[in-house]
Amino acid sequence: MDASLKQLQDEYKQIPIPDELDFVVNRALQTRRKKRIPSKWLVGASAAALIFVIGINASTTVANAFAAIPGVQSLVKVLTFKEYKIDERTYNADIKVPVITNLDNKALEQTLNEKYLTENKKLYDDFQTEMEALKKQGGGHLGIDTGYEVKTDNDALLSIGRYVVNTVGSSSTTMKYDTIDKKNQILLSLPMLFKDDRYISVISDNIKEQMRARMKADPNKIYWISTETNKVPTEEFTSIHKDQNFYINNEGKFVISFNKYEVAPGYMGIVEFVIPTDVLSDVLVSHKYVK
Repeated sequence: MDASLKQLQDEYKQIPIPDELDFVVNRALQTRRKKRIPSKWLVGASAAALIFVIGINASTTVANAFAAIPGVQSLVKVLTFKEYKIDERTYNADIKVPVITNLDNKALEQTLNEKYLTENKKLYDDFQTEMEALKKQGGGHLGIDTGYEVKTDNDALLSIGRYVVNTVGSSSTTMKYDTIDKKNQILLSLPMLFKDDRYISVISDNIKEQMRARMKADPNKIYWISTETNKVPTEEFTSIHKDQNFYINNEGKFVISFNKYEVAPGYMGIVEFVIPTDVLSDVLVSHKYVK
């Protein structure tokens, strides 16, 4: 581990709680005990205080302080720990590092957060290296934007997607997902959900059906798959990967995700397919996660 990454990890562990935040949390708790103010009001006030007081940086200490307020727990699952920014005329970087808080499984929490920090620090270092190389060659255009989306946050699951948008002439977009079983405090993988490798062909066949149906309904949609009227494309989609990107949404539905250019032209962006549960029933280990 390089020294700069170690320093960032130390910063993450040592960010103090601002005095203003102590005051906001304590006052909210005291007020609720005295006046029984509805928790919805506290959620709004605490969220505003979080944004105003600590901005984009947060620590587990801060998160735990907010978690002490009834009704606010869901606000502290995923926060932005650090943001790297470069804003020059032809060079732009905005790299946001997420942090997951309040998992009982601290080893899993630390592993995920160190992964997110390492991923984004590398993206930032690589961007700086490429930027300096372009400047020495006379200049150019370079851009990167990263961040995260909380796809699912309920009593059972937390699904977080981390996106990376690279801009060099045209843009490319990738998305990676982590889905956590909150109750058992484990990170779910695709093979864990199914009895055997049959899920690969079952899901792939359904996706092909959905692709053809979408193209038939909307001529502006194109996927790399042959149809009755279209010739076989150069890079035809045949099958998902064994560890294909996926998440489980708030309705308990299984979603497969493809990065930009992976199964369709670039203008289609990131492509998702919700796989019907009845299609998966024979290959699922159980319906604990997928409903």
